[in-house]
Amino acid sequence: MQKISLDARVREHLERAATSSAGRSAETVYSGHEHALRQTLIALRSGTALAEHENPGEATLLVLRGRVRLRSGDDVWEGMAGDLLPVPPSRHSLEALEDSAALLTVAKIP
Repeated sequence: MQKISLDARVREHLERAATSSAGRSAETVYSGHEHALRQTLIALRSGTALAEHENPGEATLLVLRGRVRLRSGDDVWEGMAGDLLPVPPSRHSLEALEDSAALLTVAKIP
C-alpha cells in the first residue's frame, strides 16, 4: 500500500494548471483492473472548465481547494473546499470559479 499526500499533489497540479494552455492538470491517484474505484485529482485554473461530458458511472466530487460549479442541464451546484458533490447521472460540466482542485471518485460499472 502506498500513502499519497493529496495536499502535495494539489500544489503540484495547481502549478501545472497555471502554466498549461488548457488551464488544467489531472492525475489518476488510485485505480487499476483489480479495483472497483478510480480516483482522479483534477486541478483547474480560475475560469477554466471541463466541457459537458457523459457520466462516468456512480461518482462523487470532493472539492479540496477553491470553488467549483457543477452543471447538468438546468441544474447547478456550487461547491467549495470541504464540500462533497454527487455527480449527476447525466451529461454535465465542471467550471472553476477560482483556482480549484477536486478529487473525482468513480465506481466502475462492470
